[in-house]
Amino acid sequence: MPTARTRPNGRAAAAPTREVILDTAERLFAAHGVDGVAVRDLAREMGITASSLYNHFPGKQALYKAVLERGLGPILEAVATAWGDGLRPDRVQATLAALTSHLARHPHLAGLLQRALLEDSPTVRTLIETWIASLYREGVAVVRAAARDAGWEADEVPHLAIALFGMIFAYFTDAPALRQLLGWEDDARTLAVQRRFLEKAVIRLLGPRPRPVARKR
Repeated sequence: MPTARTRPNGRAAAAPTREVILDTAERLFAAHGVDGVAVRDLAREMGITASSLYNHFPGKQALYKAVLERGLGPILEAVATAWGDGLRPDRVQATLAALTSHLARHPHLAGLLQRALLEDSPTVRTLIETWIASLYREGVAVVRAAARDAGWEADEVPHLAIALFGMIFAYFTDAPALRQLLGWEDDARTLAVQRRFLEKAVIRLLGPRPRPVARKR
């Protein structure tokens, strides 16, 4: 049974690698959701047979799990090691560079995550809730100490962590609409401006409040 596409010249193209399969699955899952994509759809998109796809992954759930692990694993790691040694500008810069670079390499990941949060499938919710709980827990832990010094109340910290995640992901989730409606360019310069904005926003939201200056009598 063939495992590769056939080029117009009659020669077989190389079978897709694991990364190509994950890229394709990430894009289709983001666009249609898990229930809206069948294994045959994924195989057809890559020009291979469904049985060939099963050589890499035993089923659609395993493929979806692998997409989440590849996409969200580095994000969780970056958040967990963000600025445990203090809110230094260089650490904020490094963390945001890692996050935005990863999301730029996987442009459909933010949309996939957004769609996953709205999925009704029990299987999807079980898989995604594990990641969301970990990201939330690490995010709150990272911002808690800095938030206190910045004047945020303890019960506001979870909301602050969610807002920071929202700022980071929204640029990538809304990118297609921004390009179409506002004429934004999908290039390195625009991404650099977004990264610079995020750095300033984090520092201003979590930096220590300036002490009031005593007035001279």
